[in-house]
Amino acid sequence: MSPRSVTGSRLTGAARVGGIVGNPVAHSLSPVIHNAWLDAAGLDATYAAFAPRDPAGFDALVAFGRAGLLAGVNVTAPFKEQAFASADTVSETARAGGSANILVFRAGQVLADSSDGEGLLRALAQQAPGLSLRGSIVVMLGAGGAARAAVAALSGAGATVRIVNRTRERAEALAADLGGSVEVGDTATAFTGAALVVNALSVRPELDPATLDPATVVMDMTYRPVRTAFLQAAQAAGLTTVDGLAMLIGQAGPSFRAIFGVEPPDLDLRPLLLAHLGETA
Repeated sequence: MSPRSVTGSRLTGAARVGGIVGNPVAHSLSPVIHNAWLDAAGLDATYAAFAPRDPAGFDALVAFGRAGLLAGVNVTAPFKEQAFASADTVSETARAGGSANILVFRAGQVLADSSDGEGLLRALAQQAPGLSLRGSIVVMLGAGGAARAAVAALSGAGATVRIVNRTRERAEALAADLGGSVEVGDTATAFTGAALVVNALSVRPELDPATLDPATVVMDMTYRPVRTAFLQAAQAAGLTTVDGLAMLIGQAGPSFRAIFGVEPPDLDLRPLLLAHLGETA
């Protein structure tokens, strides 16, 4: 009986190894997503979670990749900036956002890419199909690492992005880095005319969605829980909402393609992930 006989895939000594790197990372749903695809495709491969203790540990993992022991990894906090800096080649998408969530190892070289922005755009297209970003105003709540790739993608899609952050200097630094149609917003006026508000904070923002225009779309990049208190308040106010789980699934497809070199199978992953989270649709 093969190691994954329930689905037909098989692990051998030649298995390709990918994974997610972060600390903490045990909570990540990425292994659930990627291993479901690997099982469905019957590939001789696996996707694991790696939790280096410190930057030196992350460097050691990259060295393993250069040595041909890893096919590629996704990267999450706190190692995204280090991942970007460790690459020999950086995609235009990763360079535009100044961060990388994918490292691919090929012939001793490290290739960096970012699918976070694509994941956000895919989530918006799926759950808010009536939203048009070109020429629209988007408010980004937060100026940390989670916001960076998202702001770059939204700006690249033609939106004017206003960054609202508790520490204005950090918002100004991000706006200066990304340039273009990215600006710093003032809490009192930033939401005027906004077509989309995105929460990139790890906590519920102080904003009351009931004060927004009824046509405003509200997104929360957090997916634990999927229906955050912020999204619940937005739904109660009659607003269209987009959740972080849709973004997670959206960014995983390009990651799978980059790491394993094949298209992900056509699976409805949302029920599987909701079950892992102990939530219902």
